[in-house]
Formats: sequence, structure tokens, C-alpha cells
Amino acid sequence: MMQQPTPFVRFVNVQKTYDGQNLVVKDLHLSVQKGEFLSLLGPSGSGKTTCLMMLAGFETVTSGEIHVGGRPLHRVPPHRRNIGMVFQNYALFKHMSVIENVSFALKMRRVPKDEIVARARRALAMVQLHGLEDRMPSQLSGGQQQRAAVARAVVFEPEIILMDEPLGALDKQLREQLQLEIKQLHRQLGVTVIYVTHDQSEALTMSDRIAVFHNGEIQQLDTPQRLYAEPRNIFVASFIGENNLLPARVISMEQGQFTAEIEGGIRVAGVATTSRFAGAGITVCIRPERIGVSAPDHRYANSVEGLVEDMVYHGDHVRCWARLPGGGKLLVKLSGDSGAAGLRPGAPVAFGWDSADCRALDDVA
Repeated sequence: MMQQPTPFVRFVNVQKTYDGQNLVVKDLHLSVQKGEFLSLLGPSGSGKTTCLMMLAGFETVTSGEIHVGGRPLHRVPPHRRNIGMVFQNYALFKHMSVIENVSFALKMRRVPKDEIVARARRALAMVQLHGLEDRMPSQLSGGQQQRAAVARAVVFEPEIILMDEPLGALDKQLREQLQLEIKQLHRQLGVTVIYVTHDQSEALTMSDRIAVFHNGEIQQLDTPQRLYAEPRNIFVASFIGENNLLPARVISMEQGQFTAEIEGGIRVAGVATTSRFAGAGITVCIRPERIGVSAPDHRYANSVEGLVEDMVYHGDHVRCWARLPGGGKLLVKLSGDSGAAGLRPGAPVAFGWDSADCRALDDVA
């Protein structure tokens, strides 16, 4: 068996409480490989930013330990952790020019003066700010200010870069552009990046792996592809992308497959990700884009009939909501105009999906 590489960053039994009673981070075990881009994804208050601040040294660990490169960090002050930080609010010094902001970290580390300007200019060129070195932060756009903040974080060649919602204040188009630039910079530098976000699309776009947080605990740690295609529980299934979550009762479950009955007496089959006895409650999970219009020339393993309630055109796809016989709703994404041809509100329709695209999850949130 091939030996797994030693983790570069490790959270071991880490807990954090601010009031001595309520844990905002609960018994966290997390390993990050050197050079990995890991996103901590979750809603506000889920504990992801607290984990970042404990790693940076800005918050103390209540119990447990954090290790970097095999060394515990509890006695290492923040300025000696060799960690770069990028915040949502840029945190640039308003009275300093762009190059002075970027140079500041080098001066604090007593880098020789003849190296400082060269390294600062090189970092600014990497984030496409060449020629703007002498501008003040107030003379830059939001995207340019965030690029300057990234340059300041990488200029001293840290082992780890921590990013806390760095693109949250930017508009959608600029945010998507900077997502790609940060990912390209990560590949270029090979540095370890731990990135906090509540934006699932951002995490899916940028990450090697994603840790999904909820109530201070990691619900699932996986690649973007596996998180999307194989969620382990209802929270992950509903938080990552869109999903149809249909209450059901188990009819049979064996050899990784299930048969269950949803509202209206409709039987469906798919992949079992839980072991439940006959009659137990589960939730059946199907992605909207995995559902198609059931036609004579395309027989699906699962088929349901319903009435079209509403349709919304989105250019590359049409979103269709259907009412099922038991009263439940089904969201379907049909590609282009052709996929939704002939459908209209009030019309009966049969939808279907393959068993491999249907999953059974424990009936708990």
C-alpha cells in the first residue's frame, strides 16, 4: 500500500468557545497537504473563519492543537508563523502607496533594502498591477485594491496564504475574474492556500478540496466533483448546488441500492448512501439537471408524472417546476429551448431520471 504524504497543516481535536459554554468549533480534525488549495465552505456562524483565525494566531485554541510542518503552533506568535493573510476589506494602509503597502511586510522582516523594491515590483506584476505602484489605495478600484492585498500576502514568500472572503465585496463579473487569477497564482507559486467562503460556486471553481462546515463541524471533506455528485447528508446536498429532496419510505435496501416510495405512492430506485430498514424514513436526492422529459424513445429507470406549474427561461437552460401527485414539487433544468419544447404551465408531463443519479440520504438535516 502506498504511504500517504504527511499533512502540512493539522487541526487535532481543536475546539473553540468564546463564552466557556457554547462551542463554535467542535472537536475539529482536519489535515491539509502542502501546496493544496482547500476551501472552508459554510453559512455564517458555522466556524470556518474562526478556524482560519486560530491558524493565523489571531484567536487562541480552547483545546486541541494546530500543527504546521509537524510543529505545534500554540507558542508561536502570529508574526512568526510565516502566514500571509488576505481579508475581504483589503486592510491596506490608506496613507501608503501601493508599493509601500506591499513592501511593508518585507521591511518588518528586515529584508535588505536593495531587495525590497525588486520583490515588491515582482509581486505587483504577478497580480497585474504593474505601473500602478505609486498610486494610493483610494485611487484604485475595488478589484485593484484586492490585487494589491494579494501581492502583499505573497511578497514575503509565506508557507501558507489564508484568505477570508476576499472577493465578497466585488461584483459578480469581477469576482469570477479574480477567482481564476487567484487559482492561477496558486498554481504558479505552489503555496498552500486555505480559503474561507460562503459562496458554493466560488468553492467549486477554485478548490482542490472543500470542507463543508455546519454548526462548528465538518459535514463532508471532499473534492468538488465528489461533493456535488455524492453528498453524504441532507445539509451538504442542499448547500452545494440545487437538489430535489423528496421525503420517502424504504421498501428495500441491499448491495448499495435502494427502492423507496415517495409521496403519491410513486416508487423510485437509486444509490443507497445509508443503511436503513424497511419502513424507515429517508430523503431521496436528485439534481435538477439530471432529470429529463420522459419520452417513448428514452426510458428512464425512474419516472414520475406531474403538472407544470411554472417555467423560467435562462438562455442556456429552462427551469421548470412541476407539481407531483402527492403534492411535492420537482425542479427540473432542461437544456436550451429544445429540451422544454411543448411544455407550458398547466400541462401534464412525465419526467424521468436514471438510478445512478438518484441517492438515498438519512432523513435528518
